[in-house]
Amino acid sequence: MAGSETLDDYRDKRDFSRTPEPPGEPDAAAIHPIFVIQKHDATTLHYDFRLESDGVLKSWAVPKGPSLDPKEKRLAVPTEDHPLDYADFEGVIPAGSYGAGTVLVWDRGTYQNLTRKGGQEVPVAEALRQGHVSFRLDGKKVRGGYALTRFRTGKGEAWLLVKKDDAEADPRRDPVGTEPRSVVSGRTLEEIRAGGTGPGEAPDGREG
Repeated sequence: MAGSETLDDYRDKRDFSRTPEPPGEPDAAAIHPIFVIQKHDATTLHYDFRLESDGVLKSWAVPKGPSLDPKEKRLAVPTEDHPLDYADFEGVIPAGSYGAGTVLVWDRGTYQNLTRKGGQEVPVAEALRQGHVSFRLDGKKVRGGYALTRFRTGKGEAWLLVKKDDAEADPRRDPVGTEPRSVVSGRTLEEIRAGGTGPGEAPDGREG
């Protein structure tokens, strides 16, 4: 299990007497690790992509969100680790706070580590240190294989999030553009800002 120091950066940036975000504690590894993609309307609109590893959520800001097209390479900028209970966070971070703006749980579910070397599974934490991790997402909006690959290190560290060419790849479908609602509450960013309850789940069972 990761030590509590893995969340020091996260906590140092926040005043929990002002923000509704959870302070969190690192948790033990899960049998089925989770992922979450949160739509975040802050200084700029972006998507926060998070994978559970070592008891925390490893996090990247993805300006354009995930794509279902294997030919699309989406920039992913690493951010501080977040607590696992942040996967449930949806609401408004007040003005003057770090990351001020509206957060929506755009998609979430479990994932499977697909990273292999010499026929053996490479743990996610080690794969991230090495700069490449492959995984299969099992979400409500996004499914199938993806890879995160680091292409720049140092102060300007940056990664690419790319869809694998598998049965779930679909260049014609654009969930970022067509499925804006939360998979938790069914609300849009505007409805969360306004404090409304939203319409809930769509008639066909798909949120968004």
